Amino acid sequence: MKNYSVRQYQVSDYDIWNAFISKAKNATFLFHRDFMEYHKERFQDFSLLIFDEEKLITVMPANQVGKTVYSHQGLTYGGLVYSTKITAEKVAGIIDSLLSFLKEKGMQFFYFNPIPSFYTSGGNHEIDFFLIKKGAFLDKKEMNMAINLAMPLTISKSKLKHFKRIEDLDLEIVEEDQLESFWKLVLEPRLHEKYNAKPVHTLQEITKLKEKFPNNIKQFSVYYNNEIIAGITIFETDRVVKSQYGATIKKGGELRALDFLFINLIKKYKREGKLFFDMGIVNDSNEEGYHAGLLKQKEELGCAVYGQDFYKMNLI
Repeated sequence: MKNYSVRQYQVSDYDIWNAFISKAKNATFLFHRDFMEYHKERFQDFSLLIFDEEKLITVMPANQVGKTVYSHQGLTYGGLVYSTKITAEKVAGIIDSLLSFLKEKGMQFFYFNPIPSFYTSGGNHEIDFFLIKKGAFLDKKEMNMAINLAMPLTISKSKLKHFKRIEDLDLEIVEEDQLESFWKLVLEPRLHEKYNAKPVHTLQEITKLKEKFPNNIKQFSVYYNNEIIAGITIFETDRVVKSQYGATIKKGGELRALDFLFINLIKKYKREGKLFFDMGIVNDSNEEGYHAGLLKQKEELGCAVYGQDFYKMNLI
């Protein structure tokens, strides 16, 4: 089997990396270096480039913690990113070369979190197959909730009933250029009150990212009597829209403003030809491993369960 050359990402690779991501078979804007590096001080980068002689054929966003490599702890998903013309046999050789490189670098463990299958149009499971053949195992599995927008919507009757009632209220949906109102008046207070937590992104970080990716990061807010009462921050790709953040204040909860916004956005993106609406995982630290309330809410909005897999491989 052919050997491929592997090396770590360097700052001088910025242009070649991003050019490859723009044409890759299974990439999204999350793999652009400008997105990956908004929190670079939190992670020790261990991203890799893999070449067939002089031609770049694969990259892997990754970070290192001690003797462990993750793909990538700062991203929702990661994995190997490759060109549209790559074959399964080449993927097998790439993985052999990748694992040899990790071992040569003294790495002991490899955690691998591939992009969910509905984000890609050309298939993406060669990696899983060959890694398992090499000894990787499923470390955990999450329920990723998503709506297939190519199919008829299956929003529950109760949600639609309330939606029709809410339509008679004077609620205004606004797509906003700024995120400060939602972050400071809705999201941060809600997360602090309910979970004693903070958003993964600070206001400064998400603002900078939106400036870098204005066509991919969008903010939709609901106003009532000129007061913001709910909002959803969207991460948008060619095929998929993802509700990255969604929250409401107490008044918005009473008016079911978040459901109102979700249903309007689901219908909007279905009209526009998007293929999936990703509402994220519903994991919880309880015994069952999932949040029953979130699961029910997302199923009533029309979501089905799509698995999101996390693999681990011992390299020693």
